[in-house]
Amino acid sequence: MQRLTIRKATEADATAVLVCLRAAFEPYRDHYTADAFADTVLTPETLQHRLASMCVFVAINEDKDVVGTVACSIIGEGEGHVRGMAVLPVWQGRGVAERLLRVAEDELAAGICSRITLDTTEPLQRAMRFYERHGYRRSGKITDFFGMPLHEYGKDLSR
Repeated sequence: MQRLTIRKATEADATAVLVCLRAAFEPYRDHYTADAFADTVLTPETLQHRLASMCVFVAINEDKDVVGTVACSIIGEGEGHVRGMAVLPVWQGRGVAERLLRVAEDELAAGICSRITLDTTEPLQRAMRFYERHGYRRSGKITDFFGMPLHEYGKDLSR
């Protein structure tokens, strides 16, 4: 198995992050509204905003390729938020998502967060099971995400 490095993304990673997001979510495109899909896979402009407003991490393989990404930020007193988890399809099921999630959680915990939230859509059943296996629980909060239900999950870090 190849060794992976997780590090903060830089401007130089922008194209690779966009490719990763699109590849990971492309199988679900038909289950998303056009606006929801665009907001999920980002554009060069919206990625620049994310890089400026959130801590974005990338998983890099031995060939220096981006194989996964995740973003996180502190959104309120004691609360952090995870967003934009994506792993290239050929790397899924190989522990990349676990490592990315752990790095994001560690970053938020270091920022004095005691609770982390994330949101996901109904088509992403595999992602929902992944988050539940890693201690996240549905909060019951469902919001509108460009015409789709968006389910909030939360995890208490103080336990």
